[in-house]
Amino acid sequence: MKTQTINPLTVRNRIHPQLFALYIAFGSIMMMFAALTSAYIVKHAQGDWLEYIIPDYFYFSTATLLLSSVTLHLSYNSFTKNKEGGYKSLLLVSFVLGVAFVVLQYKGWITLFEGGVDFVANVSGSFMYLITGLHALHIIGGIGAITVAILHAYTLPFIVTEKRKTRFKLVLHYWHFVDVLWIYLLCFLMFVK
Repeated sequence: MKTQTINPLTVRNRIHPQLFALYIAFGSIMMMFAALTSAYIVKHAQGDWLEYIIPDYFYFSTATLLLSSVTLHLSYNSFTKNKEGGYKSLLLVSFVLGVAFVVLQYKGWITLFEGGVDFVANVSGSFMYLITGLHALHIIGGIGAITVAILHAYTLPFIVTEKRKTRFKLVLHYWHFVDVLWIYLLCFLMFVK
């Protein structure tokens, strides 16, 4: 019987199909926000733009989101290193921080609205609510994914398998993506006035 030898130079590092699909989704999400920020710039250049100060709640929510990314990453590391306690507790902390982000965003919208920045009076307010609202919807989708991860953590036996690592990696990559996307959007809204 002939044994087959594998030449390491011809072996490709293949990306998991689900991760590849997620990266394709990232591309379409980036295109949507690129279109929105481009439209923002065009409308801003036409004049009649309401100037406003971004509420502090948006900065607090940013810190919360960054922290949630760290805790979710630490949860993933705990999972891959067979540390069940850290995995489960940090996953719950990430969920709470994700919800806190949405609550802080909502408080920021209320502050804007009470300060005279509404949906229809000026297009600048419409863009602010649209851009931050669409991002919040993506965060809510991520919270849903974290919820499923929590259900798996507490209902399935604690076993580290490739399938479960891949599922968790999907959640982790998505969460990091919406984190980086928010940093971009906040910087854009701060500096393109």
